[in-house]
Amino acid sequence: DGRAILGVGGGWKRRDFEEYGYEFGTFGTRLQALEGAIPLMLDRLERLVPPPIRRIPLLIAGTGPRRTLKLVARHADSWHAAFPDRPAELEPAVAALRAWCREFGRDPAEIEWGLGVEPTDLERFLAEDADTYRAMGFTQFTLGFNGPDWTVEAGAPWLAWRDRINAGA
Repeated sequence: DGRAILGVGGGWKRRDFEEYGYEFGTFGTRLQALEGAIPLMLDRLERLVPPPIRRIPLLIAGTGPRRTLKLVARHADSWHAAFPDRPAELEPAVAALRAWCREFGRDPAEIEWGLGVEPTDLERFLAEDADTYRAMGFTQFTLGFNGPDWTVEAGAPWLAWRDRINAGA
């Protein structure tokens, strides 16, 4: 039914801004711009010609409790909580997102929660953290492969874990 997802966030990579001719500014000014841009983007997506075969989901990345997670609760279909070190690091963000969802009358389960995992932490993640993240509400996990030394085989334990979860084990 389509594969496009519109992913946005406050931005963190200066080079990306410079390459597209945007001022990097401060995180606050970038979030302010994002707050204004999201309704415009969503409106424009509804008027695409030809229309997409399904509504394009909006993913918002970030863990800022006052502004970013407010945007997630208000607009997002999916939330990406970046690459945390351990589950406890995300407890304040999870609490903030749940609170914003309550304020907007939205069920947090309507939002797909995701995070990234560094392949170097994969064994620890699978042994110690994966079940905790799932219990917190996270269902989308992304491996952050970087550099020429990483191969598909490095993700084999990850795929085995995913297959066990999908099989209901």
